Amino acid sequence: MKRSKWIWLIWALVLLCYLVPYTLLTHVSAWYGSFLFWSVAGVIVIAVNLYITKDFEEHSND
Repeated sequence: MKRSKWIWLIWALVLLCYLVPYTLLTHVSAWYGSFLFWSVAGVIVIAVNLYITKDFEEHSND
């Protein structure tokens, strides 16, 4: 899959991080509400970023 499609996935996750806690999880006041959602979403964002940047390499200016 192209890199740009993965970047759109990141933006979709960021949007979900705003929508889900303030809509679906509004009345859940336990730790498994918004905190768990944001924690899992954060791990997914980190994993996708690692996948996107795994082929980056440093070029010398020689």
